[in-house]
Amino acid sequence: MGEKEFNSVCGFLKSNKIDFKILTHAPVHTSEEAARIRGKPLSGGVKAIVLKSSDGKVLQALVSGDKRIDLKKLAKIIGTKRLSLASPIEVLEKTGCEIGSVHPLGNLSGLTVYMDKKVLENEIVDFSVGLHTHTIEMKCADLLKAINPKIEEYSL
Repeated sequence: MGEKEFNSVCGFLKSNKIDFKILTHAPVHTSEEAARIRGKPLSGGVKAIVLKSSDGKVLQALVSGDKRIDLKKLAKIIGTKRLSLASPIEVLEKTGCEIGSVHPLGNLSGLTVYMDKKVLENEIVDFSVGLHTHTIEMKCADLLKAINPKIEEYSL
């Protein structure tokens, strides 16, 4: 599971002439495990979280690995009453990825992507990409080009 998404993301980046590195490692399931095995600061990781709004919309929110999402603040920004985490089944159905391996290119799955401003403090970012054993490392500026997110401030 996730191999199709890994290949899709890599193909998208290559076709758009975006430089990236693939890091292969033992399986990881959390941002903390990923940072430790990558030998990088937690803040350089990008967590990609799939959310549902009270009016039924599904979206993706990106935060630095050392941050959490302020759901109330993001709901207000989006203009919805409430946001909640999508269930593992909903995440898999929408992204093709299991929780812990969701990549930040939600736009490839038709999701509106919101990025917290704190992510922009990193010149280089790392993120899972469909597989618990693979990480993509790239310039944050290139990630912005790849996803064209709505940039807001909503992390804790």
